Amino acid sequence: MRAEQPLKTLHKYLVGQILATLLLTVAVFTAVLLVGNALREILTLLASSHVSPWFMVKAVFYLIPFVWVFALPMGMLTATLLVFGRFSADQELTAARASGVSLLSLVTPVLLLSLLCCALSAWFNMELGPRCRVAYKELITDLRSELMNAQLPEGRFIRDFPGYIFYVEKNRGGQLENLMIYRLQNETNVDTTLRAARGQLKPDRANNQLVLDLFDARSVTITPHGNAINSFPTLTLNLSLNSVTNRVTKPKISDMTFGQLRQELHDLENLKQPAIGTNSSTELKAQLESLRKQQKDFIEPVRVAMHREVAFSFACFGFALVGIPLGIRVHRRETNIGIAIALILVVIYYAFIMLGESLSGRPELFPHLILWLPNFIFQAVGAVLLWRANRGI
Repeated sequence: MRAEQPLKTLHKYLVGQILATLLLTVAVFTAVLLVGNALREILTLLASSHVSPWFMVKAVFYLIPFVWVFALPMGMLTATLLVFGRFSADQELTAARASGVSLLSLVTPVLLLSLLCCALSAWFNMELGPRCRVAYKELITDLRSELMNAQLPEGRFIRDFPGYIFYVEKNRGGQLENLMIYRLQNETNVDTTLRAARGQLKPDRANNQLVLDLFDARSVTITPHGNAINSFPTLTLNLSLNSVTNRVTKPKISDMTFGQLRQELHDLENLKQPAIGTNSSTELKAQLESLRKQQKDFIEPVRVAMHREVAFSFACFGFALVGIPLGIRVHRRETNIGIAIALILVVIYYAFIMLGESLSGRPELFPHLILWLPNFIFQAVGAVLLWRANRGI
């Protein structure tokens, strides 16, 4: 009983330190990754149009589970490096060994915690992350569609509709003032200029078009014989939205959940190809073999995406195995050293992931198996380093 009590105290202390550092590092990496995504899309829309604060909240809400796919393993690696680096530098590890506590028994709860993080990471990788990523993309697409379909932003030249350039001085919920419209010939030369004191913008969902009613309009058309000037008390323009709103509702392979990928793989594998008869010509046989090769080329990216989601779910365990002995060996309390080592290891790990994904068009190289290499390497190296650290080597 006396020997178990200090061990339980050490376990609680280490797990508490790991959890606190893990939450902090995950929060930091989440913020960094969110800024990277926001700068590309959200802030661009925010600067070019009227985006409500509620939209910003929803966009960040959808992005957080997606970035947790990457932030959680990085946080686990950084947490183990920092905690065990301090644990070793403060001679606490030496004191624990002097009390008869082995390193393996000391780190067992931390390794169990990493396995729990693997289960959580699997949920992020295979279900929640892809769904939130698709929801985020749909939110961005809907916003862009809304900005183009429901209003023409004031004070800007709008080139979203083929063959036209619009400028609106004021827009009050679809009630427009002082419009200027340029109609383009060959998408480059202006052949007609329209000016209107007032206008009204209405979406026509049934015909998938935008109806622009102009009042007190005046047009100037350039012709070979001179300029033709016309006045219109009312003039209606029907702007097609087909090029804007038509999109595939099915998510990309990289944004599919594991269940969707499995169904996609099943559908592709069950595509029936014509049988090659013995009397078929050499040219026909070559064409059919080419079709079957193309089918394999379509299947392999799906298989790669499935293996990536599953393999990456085990990153937390491999990072913990490597992070614990490396933190002890580094023997430093400085946070920047631990973060630098963590970033180097993350780059090495992701290099294999990127290599496997880049070879998804080469099924003969089995790229889906390459995705498992970093797990095997990190876990094997981590186990050896942990064994050596336990023996004091």
